[in-house]
Amino acid sequence: MLVSQMLKRKTAHRIIMVRMETTVAEAVGILTREHIGSLIIVGDDGRLAGIVSETDIVRAIPEYGKELLSQNVEQLMIRSMATCEPDSHVDEIMREMTDKRCRHMPVLVDGRLIGIISIGDVVKNRLEELEAESTRMRNYITGVE
Repeated sequence: MLVSQMLKRKTAHRIIMVRMETTVAEAVGILTREHIGSLIIVGDDGRLAGIVSETDIVRAIPEYGKELLSQNVEQLMIRSMATCEPDSHVDEIMREMTDKRCRHMPVLVDGRLIGIISIGDVVKNRLEELEAESTRMRNYITGVE
């Protein structure tokens, strides 16, 4: 399956983006309210500048302590992130997410953000593929068309 097909099947299509000046406290509020695991960070030009995840925030607590909440997400965001294109194959995405240990991957067309794929999307897709394969095998063995 291609990333473009997976994006079409997603129930939540909204991409939540924040500016680099957004505080970590505001980011945590958005992550909690929207039930998501990462936020896309955009620069003044509105283009993808980075990504910050719940994990990034939790890992920064020992360094910043309670002061973390008043920091800007720019301090924590990952600038060099894995991205993909709509014609990328899900198997490639799964491998890259595993190799780079990332849970969210922005989908870009000509440098413009059009979606985001999460590890949950990838796992859901893989489970559906396995279930369909299992059903085909059962039907083949039992002679059901």
